[in-house]
Amino acid sequence: MGKGATGPMGVVSALIRAAFLVDGVYAEAGRRYGLTPQQGQLLCVLMPQPYGMGELGEMLGLARSSLTGLVDRTVRRGLVRREGDPRDGRAVRVGLTREGAALAEKFHEETCRRVESLPSGLSGAERERLAVLLSRVVADNEVPEVFVEPEHRTGNLSSSPS
Repeated sequence: MGKGATGPMGVVSALIRAAFLVDGVYAEAGRRYGLTPQQGQLLCVLMPQPYGMGELGEMLGLARSSLTGLVDRTVRRGLVRREGDPRDGRAVRVGLTREGAALAEKFHEETCRRVESLPSGLSGAERERLAVLLSRVVADNEVPEVFVEPEHRTGNLSSSPS
């Protein structure tokens, strides 16, 4: 990535540029594992548990047709599967296959490692303050939990075949 101007900037520029920075990490980590950024995001979202298509659409901010295409492509790769929803016989949930769970774990670890290094120039106290401030922005804007930190995950290795 190219170098940009350094020094103080406004909150809008800082947040937008930080978003580009994190998007770049997703893209780079995804390339390493043959995933698009969207596929990587889908795998990370599904790590804790399967979700219904409506829930996934809301979490990922995708229209139904875009989500269906993403899931279809990821199913063809053998990384996710569609399964019936035990609460609603008409509904479908999407979950990780064993192969998908293994790849999600690797992609997640790589992404965490890369993102963790982004604020390497900050002191421990500055990193904590950054986390507190960003947590407030995320909470105030009700951002869904689309990426879980390693110490907060329970895992999602399915007992289903695939």
